Formats: sequence, C-alpha cells, structure tokens
Amino acid sequence: MQIEDLALQRSKYKHLSDTEWRWFLQQVEGRERTADKLPTFATIDDWWYPVRLSCEQCSSELTARYKAEILSPYISHHTSSAMADLTGGYGVDTYFISQLFEHTDYVEQNAELCRIAAHNFSRPTPSLPKGKEIRVHCCSAEEFLKTAGQYDLIFLDPARRDAHGSKVFRLEDCTPNVIEMLPTLLAHGQRLMIKLSPMLDLTQAIIHLTPYTLHLSWDIYVVAVKNEVKELLLLSGGSGQITAIDLAKKEQAFVFTREQESNCQNKSEGLKPSNQAEGLNFLYEPSAAILKAGAYKLVAQRFGLSKLDVNTHLYASDTLVPHFPGRVWRIMPTSVLTKGKELRQANVLCRNYPLTPEQLKKKLHLRDGGTDYVIGCRINGKPTLLFAQRIEDIHAEG
Repeated sequence: MQIEDLALQRSKYKHLSDTEWRWFLQQVEGRERTADKLPTFATIDDWWYPVRLSCEQCSSELTARYKAEILSPYISHHTSSAMADLTGGYGVDTYFISQLFEHTDYVEQNAELCRIAAHNFSRPTPSLPKGKEIRVHCCSAEEFLKTAGQYDLIFLDPARRDAHGSKVFRLEDCTPNVIEMLPTLLAHGQRLMIKLSPMLDLTQAIIHLTPYTLHLSWDIYVVAVKNEVKELLLLSGGSGQITAIDLAKKEQAFVFTREQESNCQNKSEGLKPSNQAEGLNFLYEPSAAILKAGAYKLVAQRFGLSKLDVNTHLYASDTLVPHFPGRVWRIMPTSVLTKGKELRQANVLCRNYPLTPEQLKKKLHLRDGGTDYVIGCRINGKPTLLFAQRIEDIHAEG
C-alpha cells in the first residue's frame, strides 16, 4: 500500500493520537523509502526512521560500508580505539564506521535525531557486537570538542544548507565550518575524514585546507554509484593520492596523483576533424567519478587513447580497448546524418559543442531513444558530429 493511500485511512486508527498517527506514517514511509538504500536497517526489529528529508540526505549503506573499507587499514584494532562522528544525522555512517572501533561518540544538535539514534544504536544487531557502544551527545560539534578527548578518527559530514535552507557548496559555507575548526580537529583526531558535496570544487577545497594542514597530505575519494557521483571524501594523513571509483564496478577504480595528471602529455595525433570522423573507430567517455576527479589526460595515457580536443573529454582509438572505466561506442558511418533521412530516433549527447542536446535534436529532427547515438563534440577545435552505437548495445543485440 502506498503511503498516500495509508494516510487517507486515519479513521481506521482512532485509537492512535494525532502524534502517534504521524509517527506511525513516518515509520511506514521511512522503511519503504530506504529498504533498498539501507537494507540492513530494514531487517532490524523496531528500527526507527526519521523524517523524509533526513532519510533522503543520509548516506546509503553501500557508501557507508565503503568508508569503513577505506579506513580499516589505518585503524589499530586495540581495545582503546575510538572515533567521533561530529555530524551524526541519521547515523548511517556512524553505525557502519563504528564497527572498526571499540568506542564511538555520535554528536548531533538535532534533539529528535538524537532520540532516534539512541534508540537505534541500542537495538541488538549482528553488525554491532556486544561491547561496541555508541554514545549519543546532543550538542554542536564545537561544544562537544571543548571537553572531548583524543580519537583515532574524527568524521564530519558538514550540512550543505545555509540558515535560509538554500544549498551551499563551498567548504567554508557549510555547517560546521571545517576550515575554522581544523586546528581543534587536528588537536583531537589522529585522522580526519570529511564528506563533501559532489558539487564541490576539489582543487579549491584542498587550497583552503592547506594553510592549516601544511604537514598533512589528503587522500581524495570520488565515490560514484552507477555513474552518478554521490560523495567526495577527504582523508588526512594519506599519501596525496586520488581514487575515482564507481561502487557498481569497484574493479575499475582509477588511482592517481595530481602530479601525474599535471605531468601527463595530451595525445591527439592522427585525429582529423571532419564529418566522417576519419581515423576514429571507437569512442570513450570516462566515468563520472574519473571526470570529477580531473584525470583528463592521464586516463588517455593509461589506456592508450587519443583525446579529441583539449576541452573535449572524449577519447578515441583504432582498436577496442577492453575494461575501460566508462562508456564505449563504435563509430559508425555518418552518411545517415549527411545524405539521407534514415535516422529518426537517437540518443543525443553534446560535449564541448556549440548546440545543446535539445537544439541538436531539433536541428536533426530526432526523437529520443533507440540504440543509436548522435554525439556532437569538437575535434581539434572543429565542431563535429559523430554517429555511434554503444558497445554494450551492440553485444546485447548480437
């Protein structure tokens, strides 16, 4: 039954007060909305769910477990190990990361979220063995740190909305202000992990952090799920490497450093900008995680590809390169675009092209859909149209 339909059946639950009725609906909706996102919680009896916004904004179980996977090699599993989550929220990250530690402090200034977290963390579950207590503190991160001890890890996921509820993306505009707090955080935490908005400019974030952390290197993790970037993670005390990973294809993780990208040379020889796209047989677009991480030149070097243009993040090869972390197309003859009226339906992409996809569709009288692609891009500075088919679509038909 849909939650909207259930909400209309208030008369059947007269024994519940209005407050109890709203709580009942919140629990039903929360379990329904997060069953796929948080499968472990759905199996725990009497697990409580917060309001819709908190359910929508929280980490998924998949990304929370990945954080624990990142941290595991750095944590000494001794009896006094401790971590603090200073922005606890619904507690998803707290719950899964806490499994690495003997002692965990959850800090959250929203009293209702603290009430829910205290209840949930007390539930008997196989994921939290007896003795791994999570202590709940209802206060701000700044207040908590005034009397806090030392931690192996401090985790923060700063709120990305201002006092008026508008979204913010710069690190210094988030709450709490991590940049201002850095000296205090470093005094209490051996390592810091900071979760950031996928919209954040990574380069600017590191520039803003550097004056406070000259003695530290930050490892960066760009985390995507099914080609959608979900999280940016900064981990202090690393080697300065960047990991671009899609959790749906973890084996294709792309690891590099900014120095490697800076020192890499573009390869574009042999590409001819023309409507026939001479010399192109296969076309590649890196995953969203790799593009967000900024490995524009290095991905071409590692896979032996030619970059179409300095500002066009598409790549080409004569022969098919297997296991490429992204989308791959076979370039087809473009006669259907230049001589005939055969093509009526196609997926249209524009990368560094003068027209938007909608404008190009209108110009070519195309409808969305099908297995064909029309890709507008620049090759060596010249606007070019390519006609292509996804490799996986070709294999599916075969």
